[in-house]
Amino acid sequence: MKDIKEDRFIVSVKVGPKFQITIPAAARKLFDIQEGDTLMVMGDKEKGIALVKDDVFYQLMGGVLKNDDGNKN
Repeated sequence: MKDIKEDRFIVSVKVGPKFQITIPAAARKLFDIQEGDTLMVMGDKEKGIALVKDDVFYQLMGGVLKNDDGNKN
């Protein structure tokens, strides 16, 4: 693993026979990922794949999903 800063890093992982990956310990610690957490898998054909904890995703999307009157769709 190549450390870049305390708040980011780059690491490669291998896809296993069941198409699973292991999230490195440093990433689990940095993003407080615990067993049983739900992650959102987002993808863009040109930019690649990203994993985000579901609570962070919904928090970020909360403002996007609101109507003009401030209520959620």
